[in-house]
Amino acid sequence: MEKKIILSGIQATGNLTLGNYLGALNNWVEMQDKYDCYYMIADLHTLTIRKDPEELRQNTLSLIALYIAAGLDPEKNTIFIQSHIPAHPSLSWVLNCYTYMGELNRMTQFKDKAAKHADNINSGLFTYPVLMAADILAYNADLVPVGDDQKQHLEITRDIAERFNSLYGETFKLPEAYIGKVGARIMGLQDPTAKMSKSATNELDKVLLTDTPDDIRKKFKKAVTDSENKVRYDREAKPGVSNLMSIYGIIKNKSMEEIEKEFDGQGYGVFKTAVAEAVVERLEPLQKRYNELLENPEKLKEIYQKGDKKAIEKTDKLLKEVYRKVGLVVD
Repeated sequence: MEKKIILSGIQATGNLTLGNYLGALNNWVEMQDKYDCYYMIADLHTLTIRKDPEELRQNTLSLIALYIAAGLDPEKNTIFIQSHIPAHPSLSWVLNCYTYMGELNRMTQFKDKAAKHADNINSGLFTYPVLMAADILAYNADLVPVGDDQKQHLEITRDIAERFNSLYGETFKLPEAYIGKVGARIMGLQDPTAKMSKSATNELDKVLLTDTPDDIRKKFKKAVTDSENKVRYDREAKPGVSNLMSIYGIIKNKSMEEIEKEFDGQGYGVFKTAVAEAVVERLEPLQKRYNELLENPEKLKEIYQKGDKKAIEKTDKLLKEVYRKVGLVVD
């Protein structure tokens, strides 16, 4: 039986957080035997925000190393760089011509990013969802791992695909959302009502995968909780504690009820220390492997070149089919 195709990627905009790891990479690792997985470094998407060119190049290679260090086997997954695959920008342009301004105007992420980057509201920021649609449709992906904040992008991808299919016949699969059973949304340590973000300006709000053990302990020690001093899961009334419980639960494979029982009567000091140590222990082998990979850039190059080749082979046929259907001359 042919495996279903999964496509996902992370922007090359700096280090990954514990939220990226527990919410995305951890689930990706679990999927690699069951699905045909394509994981990209979304470097084209990063261009909507001005970046230092050398920093972007280094971030791209670092992200490949983190993918592998987190457990993604390059023999089981296709790991590639988005900008190396001609189908992504080429298909994006075609799909732009089948996407309506009103649809893009409704994208909440554009409004959010435009507010944060008022001095650089560029057209790439506006048409970002179309490039994302091209990313997904180029591979005829069956499933796309998404968090709640990405569901709208998947919806517009399906709308664009349906519109194209209705005009030119069956061309694209309509992708479905794949939402992991756990870890879909890890929140900030200082603002537990907002998703942990690698772009957070407050360093105490995020745990980076490359943080030292001492930095990790310090961040959890200062994590926002509440005045009750009782380890109890309640996302509405106790967002900080509930977030820490989610982190601990994923790492230790424990239910919220088990965690409540484990720390009954012990207070937040003991609990925060336990969470911090669990994170330190989980990240230690990841960091070791990551540093080994960064010291071997030729190995990283070999991995992404192999992935690039497979991704090009996968997408080239479909891109030519799209070109033919819209009337472009194809050799």
